[in-house]
Amino acid sequence: MMTKKTTEKQRLRAPSKRSLASRSRILDAAETVFARDGFEGAKVRDIAALAEVPLGLVNHHGGSKEALFREVVERRAEELARLRLEALAQAKGQGPLDLTAILGCFFRPYLAKAAGSDPQWLAYARLVAMVSADPAWADISTDLFDPTAQRFMDEICALHPKVSRAVVAEGVVYSVAALLAFLTSEWRIAALASQSDAQASVEGLVAFCAAGCAARIAQAET
Repeated sequence: MMTKKTTEKQRLRAPSKRSLASRSRILDAAETVFARDGFEGAKVRDIAALAEVPLGLVNHHGGSKEALFREVVERRAEELARLRLEALAQAKGQGPLDLTAILGCFFRPYLAKAAGSDPQWLAYARLVAMVSADPAWADISTDLFDPTAQRFMDEICALHPKVSRAVVAEGVVYSVAALLAFLTSEWRIAALASQSDAQASVEGLVAFCAAGCAARIAQAET
């Protein structure tokens, strides 16, 4: 039975709608500023200005700049992992997988989010690119992204049991780099093609990465 004292404690602990809204604005603003300026170049005062909150509130909700960066990256990682694993489970339920199907399950949930109504997912792609390229953030990759990547690597290794896991890891890393380029550098396709309406295709990305992985695996198998 809940006592009056217990109820009061819970009420005190529960964040208000206003507090939750402020926190969401701070995380969105931090995501945008980190993506635009990088971790070193990002300034907490710029985050506060974009979120339209006092500077002290950013420190209150986010702690240190490094802690805020990690929280921003972590915020979407769990949802993305869940969507990818759900796509993989659904595909496995429909029959045997090949490289194209496996990579499609890894790519499409992210691309669907990036193409949706929330523009923050594109900013998030830039953050993932930073984390992936800088060994200083290896702990974030290990904690937030590697477990899901390892699950997809398991599926590829099952298709090619004679190939070392290191070779499969090569293919996955190169494929992730291509995915991030797709999300952050699509304008380069239009520029290089001299066609303002030129667009990258999801099917092209998946086919490119699947062919590259297959070629590297075939090379290792010979």
